[in-house]
Amino acid sequence: MSVQPVRLFGDPVLRTRADEVVDFDAELEQLVTDLVDTMREQGGAGIAAPQIGVSLRVFAYDCGGEFGHVVNPVYEVVGDDEQVGPEGCLSIPGVRADIRRAMTVRVSGVDMRGEPVSFECSEILARCVQHETDHLDGVLFLSRMDPADRKEAMRTLREADWFGANAGVR
Repeated sequence: MSVQPVRLFGDPVLRTRADEVVDFDAELEQLVTDLVDTMREQGGAGIAAPQIGVSLRVFAYDCGGEFGHVVNPVYEVVGDDEQVGPEGCLSIPGVRADIRRAMTVRVSGVDMRGEPVSFECSEILARCVQHETDHLDGVLFLSRMDPADRKEAMRTLREADWFGANAGVR
């Protein structure tokens, strides 16, 4: 098992666009293993590489009855239907809010060996794909909150024991 510390709100890696993966090697396989092990240990539905301090475009997921990972993901919205539902984030413990997302997306990328990955998903998995891809773009779900929820979330963060910790890891 290779559980890694989760980077917390305030760590600059969470606000930086991650780099495309160009090397499909043992290090990438280890990164995917670390992501999966950390996600499961923390009880998350998904996790992106920046959340463990690696600025590469990779995420893992285990939700909606589906499990896997995507390297260099790109998604497109399918249809006009939207969903509003609760989200949390391993990097922002103690904060949850209803976030508006597309109901269905089509994601494509590759796996850790460079083999093509493409699937269409809806509901919770579509929410996860959008949330994790946001992480790869340096976007936190706080910025997707309505202003009142964001204000309350920031109050909660300022009161958290871990807030302001150097380099923000747990």
